[in-house]
Amino acid sequence: MRLEAITWERLTDALAARIDALTAHDGSPWLRVAVDGAPAAAPGDLAGRLAEALRLRGRAVHKAGAHGFLRPASLRLEYGREDPDAYYDEWFDRRALWREIFQPLEPGGTGRVLPDLWDPEADRATRSAYVELPPGGLVLLHGPLLLGQWFPFDLSVHLKLSPAALARRTPEDQRWTLPAFVRYEAEVRPEESADVVVRADDPRRPAWGGAPG
Repeated sequence: MRLEAITWERLTDALAARIDALTAHDGSPWLRVAVDGAPAAAPGDLAGRLAEALRLRGRAVHKAGAHGFLRPASLRLEYGREDPDAYYDEWFDRRALWREIFQPLEPGGTGRVLPDLWDPEADRATRSAYVELPPGGLVLLHGPLLLGQWFPFDLSVHLKLSPAALARRTPEDQRWTLPAFVRYEAEVRPEESADVVVRADDPRRPAWGGAPG
């Protein structure tokens, strides 16, 4: 894929314009957008920029992080605290994401989504109140390992890091997760499955392949 340099500001504006022009694949009155990337790529930062840009366009936006849908520690850590396969397969409560984020946004759904489900620090439910999105609103789900799960995204953005950049920008206490991202590249091939790919090796100078037409 040929990538061209772009600023985060221009990238955000271009993505916001593309999202604002989208209609849901399944005819839903709500949109579902992914910003996928390893924590080292800071997908939450781009999701935050996009949320602000879309709100300025008059769109109701709910920004949700996959880390708000972790499974309880007894399940996440069943095979130890630093098992990359458990991180890949067991850490994120994908059933809860389906139930609390995607099903309410199906055609005929309620539009009521849950901001988060589990507090990993306290290891208990957050008991957050539901957020009701009006028709025309959208969810921006950000976090790692989002693709390849059959989530019904209307647009997916993948923040790509080279292996060297991923290793360099991952904190020492999280480097045990690196094999999970190697597996993700091999099994899901996010660079091919995402609608938009952003190369973020240098956090000051992203590059991208353009927005889909």
